[in-house]
Amino acid sequence: MHYLKAHKFSILLIISSLLFYGGFAYDLQRNDTIKLISLYAGLFFLFYKILQIEKFNFKLLVCFGVLSRLVFMIAIPNLSQDFYRFLWDGQLILNGINPFLYTPDELMAAGEVLFPTAKELYQGMGSLSAGHYSNYPPVSQLFYFLSAFFGQDNLLGSVIFLRLVIIAADIGVLLMARNVLTLLGREKHQAFWYFINPFICIELTGNLHFEGVMIFFFLLALYLLLKEKWVGSAVSIGISIATKLIPLLLLPILFRWLSVSTSGDQLTSERKTKTELHWNLIKPVSYYVLAIIVAIATFIPFLSDELKDNYLHTIGLWFNSFEFNASFYYLIREIGFWYKGYNIIALAGLKMAVVVVVFILLLSLLRKNEKPRTLTASLLFGVSFYLFFTTTLHPWYVVTPLLLSVFTNYKFPVVWSFIVVLSYQAYANPNVEENLWVLSIEYGILFGCFIKEVYLKQPICIK
Repeated sequence: MHYLKAHKFSILLIISSLLFYGGFAYDLQRNDTIKLISLYAGLFFLFYKILQIEKFNFKLLVCFGVLSRLVFMIAIPNLSQDFYRFLWDGQLILNGINPFLYTPDELMAAGEVLFPTAKELYQGMGSLSAGHYSNYPPVSQLFYFLSAFFGQDNLLGSVIFLRLVIIAADIGVLLMARNVLTLLGREKHQAFWYFINPFICIELTGNLHFEGVMIFFFLLALYLLLKEKWVGSAVSIGISIATKLIPLLLLPILFRWLSVSTSGDQLTSERKTKTELHWNLIKPVSYYVLAIIVAIATFIPFLSDELKDNYLHTIGLWFNSFEFNASFYYLIREIGFWYKGYNIIALAGLKMAVVVVVFILLLSLLRKNEKPRTLTASLLFGVSFYLFFTTTLHPWYVVTPLLLSVFTNYKFPVVWSFIVVLSYQAYANPNVEENLWVLSIEYGILFGCFIKEVYLKQPICIK
């Protein structure tokens, strides 16, 4: 009773949040933009106040984070239809069909009854997904298969299984993040900017995106790397890549850390013997090779003559065909219309990808990534730069920079996790049409915060 009195205001805020989450999970349509943004803004305000008041109350914040996720337990995702494809792939594997070899359109056109829920999942995933091969890596496919196995032909049962996996991963991320924060000498409550953020609860637990599972393995790899356990780290980051491909982009940034012999301390010229120099080169190369071998090995159950072509073709679409909620690309696209008279995505997407790779390499070589705090900041800059220049930025892609930001002093990803909800305005139209004025507001705020923090060195006042 004394505890309830001492924290009565915080508990009132938590109860209000849970009610808001209930409305979000069970009484919201994606095309109701005003209601969506209003609920989200309310949740974000409550999250900020709760964390501001109770940031050192570990047990209360953990309970709040878990309860926020449990609210979604029996809800069907309402902001993304991707989960239908997850369950489709899982059912294919359960029925002995390789999900990388056939598009849903091809299988449905054959006229065979693949499994009892095939029609429902096919219609739910939408025409864009149905017309392409699966692009979800093998570790994600493993969980989709398990959801089909345990859920059988019950859609909600499969959804609940995936939800439990994602919740478990988020709890693992919280615990691992606190360990990393301790190694970095930062306050451990920073991890709650991720764990109780409504963006994470909604996009991961609510909409079943597997960025959280990928983040768990990536964070485990980072923790092991900071502890100088590079073999375990390489295996873990290989699994992370085999869950979602984004960690593959960040591998070069680890080079300088790996090329130092002991605990991230820079060796002086006098101490660098020939043996040490050889090892400083061999270790990062060995790390990369092991990580890639682990990632590639997960594809063994799906090996076939068509696998490589189908998978690379699907991945390539993200650079030369798909576009959504982009920033710099939309500016480049408009210039292309003025000068060429047509959409230059095929050319611009490839060139922007090259720019991102060059930027990552410069981050890897020029910054002092042998220092732990510099390393985490470089990882944040690397993934943020990639998202700034991508042609497609779905809201859940912001999960990675948000997580990495908790290990730094930068708060622009927290702001990003709030304003990215504006991108859902596109779904107010049945044809999914984006409003460039809305996108201008979204990215104007984001880049304003980015410039203020990174270039002007003025922190955003979020405490």
